[in-house]
Amino acid sequence: MENNNIENRMICSHCGAIIAEDDDFETINGQIVCSDCVERDTTTCDRCGAVIWIDDSYGDDDTTLCSHCYHNHYTRCSCCDVLLHEDDAYNIDGDSYCSECYHDEVDKNRSIHDYGYKPEPIFYGGDSTRYFGVELEIDGAGKDCDNADEILAIANKGEEKIYIKGDGSLDDGLEIVSHPMSLEYHKQFQWEEIMKKAIYLGYRSHQTSTCGLHIHVNRDSLGDSREEQDEVIARILYFVEHHWNEMLKFSRRSEYSMNRWAARYGYEKTGREILDKAKKGNNGRYAAVNLMNYTTLEFRLFRGTLKHNTLIAALELVNDICDLAISLTDEGIANQSWSEFVDTINEPELIQYLKERRLYINEEIEIQEEV
Repeated sequence: MENNNIENRMICSHCGAIIAEDDDFETINGQIVCSDCVERDTTTCDRCGAVIWIDDSYGDDDTTLCSHCYHNHYTRCSCCDVLLHEDDAYNIDGDSYCSECYHDEVDKNRSIHDYGYKPEPIFYGGDSTRYFGVELEIDGAGKDCDNADEILAIANKGEEKIYIKGDGSLDDGLEIVSHPMSLEYHKQFQWEEIMKKAIYLGYRSHQTSTCGLHIHVNRDSLGDSREEQDEVIARILYFVEHHWNEMLKFSRRSEYSMNRWAARYGYEKTGREILDKAKKGNNGRYAAVNLMNYTTLEFRLFRGTLKHNTLIAALELVNDICDLAISLTDEGIANQSWSEFVDTINEPELIQYLKERRLYINEEIEIQEEV
């Protein structure tokens, strides 16, 4: 504060009050202001110490700034509007972000997400009660954002239907992950175009030692309660173990690869005994049928593929096994042979694939190469 001896009377430029000779006053922007107005209507810039009008202050509840300091040294997050010092701001295409919003924005917009990325699921397929999520690994042409962009452009036109992640089990590739879709939606989805693009870009899936095809099924499609779902899952596990040789042949995996990435739980007399063994979790998630996800059942048996009919056949097989486990009793599923099971199959893609793998009718047919 200043205390000047002034011969003439002074008037506060803010409130018009006469300032006595012995009264304190401030000069703000070249104007004389009485001490009452200073105390009531001004504040101090936290950065440079300048006295400013409260109405002219910038900042937030914790930081007061004059116009000069704000415009030269501070900004606001384009997303949440929080005040940021220029040294703490992250910039994308001319917009500033705080740390949290920046990482959210980067994660949302980049083509290849981290392995642990899990967006809120979007369900496609109308009124279906059963949904399938596909995880398809492709390798050999790079963990490349430009390649990922080309694949995403085929599938995501206005809404996200697939996303792409990195996967440490791959040498130089990507993991394509679908949002949950009904079987019919998967059949009309652009999987064939995605696969052709991946092949064109130099990726392979079956023709690698690294790639798998994993299919998730929503657990609540198997029963109304956890107890009902467990009964159905027990019969699914029994079916897989009871027909292990056929499932191994269907998977296109070697026994070594199956043991490493999708091991069996081991045959028992009942599905409940296999389920009890599975729940002990000795295989972790690397099981032929992974039970470690709370909301889904994951079929991990299948080797990766860039052949469209093979993908659809795998989805149809999983669907048929689930239907069978729901409709049959424990005794019924134990007594059903493989030939009796395939005799109930009507889907042309699955029948074609079973014939190619010599699991349906042992007749000579033209087989297209797996990719």
